[in-house]
Amino acid sequence: MDRAKSTLEQWRILQAVIDFGGYAQAAQKLNKSQSSLNHAVAKLQQQLGVSLLEVHGRKAQLTPTGEVLLRHSRLVTQSVNHLESLATNLQKGWEPTLTLAREIIYPIDDLICALDAFLPQSRGTRVTILDSVITGTQEHIKDKSVDLAICGGVPPKGHLAEPLCDVFFLLVCHSSHPLAALDHIENDQILAQHLQIVIKDTARHQTSDLGWLKAEQRWTVSNFHEAIKILKKGIGFCWIPSQLIATDLEKGELTQLTLAGNTQRKAMLSLVVPNRDEQGPAAKLLESLILAQHA
Repeated sequence: MDRAKSTLEQWRILQAVIDFGGYAQAAQKLNKSQSSLNHAVAKLQQQLGVSLLEVHGRKAQLTPTGEVLLRHSRLVTQSVNHLESLATNLQKGWEPTLTLAREIIYPIDDLICALDAFLPQSRGTRVTILDSVITGTQEHIKDKSVDLAICGGVPPKGHLAEPLCDVFFLLVCHSSHPLAALDHIENDQILAQHLQIVIKDTARHQTSDLGWLKAEQRWTVSNFHEAIKILKKGIGFCWIPSQLIATDLEKGELTQLTLAGNTQRKAMLSLVVPNRDEQGPAAKLLESLILAQHA
């Protein structure tokens, strides 16, 4: 392996000479002698075989070559600074990665706001978001396969949860669908005659598709965005979170069905830390920021 001709310290000194306006100012800021800085830059130029600085009067100025190399050197030193900072954080227990299971009915805008607040303080932590459904989320909590979980309903036994918000479901179909012509749906038998769109559970070992399941004809999809696209083709009916279809209802592209005794359904969402005893500082920070969205 070829050894580098220059050192990070030499590049940092060159940057200081430029940033602080000369050798004397840089020496004062770095608490070094001016002669040591002169020697470091001179040796750097000699090692590279290029001219980096030209002295005009009492001020050192970059040559065209120096401008290019200095610009690239800043990227290198910034990367090393980040690497050293990351090593320090890891030593202190700051997690390099976080995984969050998100019940797909949880409003994504709220999560984005929390992540946006987390980013400046994240110290390089990478975040993976897993969209999950019903017992799939419960499974992540039981297996402790995620750092945080936003789940619907009651969390698995032995796990505490912090309430976040309620999500309301509306029964909808396309405005051209035969069900849309009915002012009032008296009983389930009418719905059972039509195709229902349901959302598939993401659990590995147990499935419990999301929605009323009495229709003889049923299509199962992986998320609500797929369900909405199918509905807009005039096919089937589905229970959809109200925040996902507010605009479609306003435009008249989708129609809310009026069902006797059940105009809407509610799901309670909460935040769970599957393994509280081993929760790290990054997970604690993200937890607090998610909770702050619903304070």
